[in-house]
Amino acid sequence: MEFVQANEQMLEQYAADIPELVHATGPVSYDYHFPKRKIFDALVTRSWRTPSTLFAAEATRLAIEDGELLGIEIGFHGIEYRKRIAALSPAWAEILAAGIANPADVQEVLEHSDHASWLNPVIGEGTYYVHALSVKPAARGKRVGMQLLSNAIESARQQGFGKLQLDVLSDNPAVNFYQSMGLTLLVESRAPIPERHGVPPEWRMGIVLD
Repeated sequence: MEFVQANEQMLEQYAADIPELVHATGPVSYDYHFPKRKIFDALVTRSWRTPSTLFAAEATRLAIEDGELLGIEIGFHGIEYRKRIAALSPAWAEILAAGIANPADVQEVLEHSDHASWLNPVIGEGTYYVHALSVKPAARGKRVGMQLLSNAIESARQQGFGKLQLDVLSDNPAVNFYQSMGLTLLVESRAPIPERHGVPPEWRMGIVLD
């Protein structure tokens, strides 16, 4: 098994895998944000191909075995989070032009995202933010997630980051895994409208990097 930074040659090779891996990190939350799954898949796929966006390949580390993608870690300097969201505007334009979504669909996503905005506290300067950490079901038990997170922690430390943080839904079994890796609960955030639609409180977890 190898752990590598995604590169241009991998864009199309693994593009079809990325939406499901990202979606698996918080299905209830993403389904609330994107009532139509095809819109989510289209947005993530376009983001994967576009640097400096929320799910970009340039911010992704891959776990690969015999050419098969087993898992991903998407992470970046936390202060880039809002800028990476804003950089998705051209992708939205493409989705509209392709007829995958109509203006009413986009408005619905924006409204739901606004309702859920309280679930993501501000990420401070000097913090490496793990936006997505996901392993395919067939690869679980191979310590892929542990290695991806260990690599992220070590890479963040070497780059001079003082902290590593991530957000995870409080009912996600991954909480126990993150705790075993030394991360602790920093903030619990509740968003009343999404919570009424089944989205549980979200936890900001983190670790101080020595």
